[in-house]
Amino acid sequence: MERIATICARGGSKGLPGKNIRPLCGKPLIAHSIEQARDAGVFSAIVVSSDSDEILREAERWGAEHLVVRPAEMAIDSASKLPVIAHAVTKTEEAMGRVFDLIVDLDVTSPLRNVDDIRGSVALCEERNVTNVITGAPARKIPYFNLVEINADGVATLSKPTTPRIERRQDCPPCFDMNAAVYVWKRNIFMETPGVFYVDTLLYEMPEIRSHDIDTPLDFDFVELIMTKYADSL
Repeated sequence: MERIATICARGGSKGLPGKNIRPLCGKPLIAHSIEQARDAGVFSAIVVSSDSDEILREAERWGAEHLVVRPAEMAIDSASKLPVIAHAVTKTEEAMGRVFDLIVDLDVTSPLRNVDDIRGSVALCEERNVTNVITGAPARKIPYFNLVEINADGVATLSKPTTPRIERRQDCPPCFDMNAAVYVWKRNIFMETPGVFYVDTLLYEMPEIRSHDIDTPLDFDFVELIMTKYADSL
């Protein structure tokens, strides 16, 4: 089985400028994902895609095997990540002269994942022979019980009301927060119809402590606290 790990790191970030190479516990944020991909030992190639020369230099310094320059039109705020992944795979396949079987995307902003999460997600996809696997943790807010929306009249309503109404959290169907830590796809299906949800999508469950991603300065400080104070639990 030929597997490729993609790590996509855009140069611009409004919420936390320079976050992808900002030092986290002694190394750039992107280095954590690169090292996890390498330590997982399941990939034929590890590729970093970026529009930033500085990020690409750091990625190479920390062990990325393949570097792909992201086109400018894929680096704007409104650009979807899925075409970026497909572009990185295509360029790497062209450079290596091979076609992969499985694509595994590791989000730079989820450094709390560990190699077991990567291996487990890959194994789940391959053993169950499904199109893709996403990762998540048990939801803290439940759409059947305590997650609300504001409708056009400004009224707060349950996101997913039931009849009769569910009165206890314990009676709700299992719900999960996606954590963006690992995405796994069968390569051929993804390249033909890129998406996150398919008819057979499975979820690999991760614990809450490893399910925090970084979008803001507060997120960054919180993740650094977890990595420093709770290292033995990761």
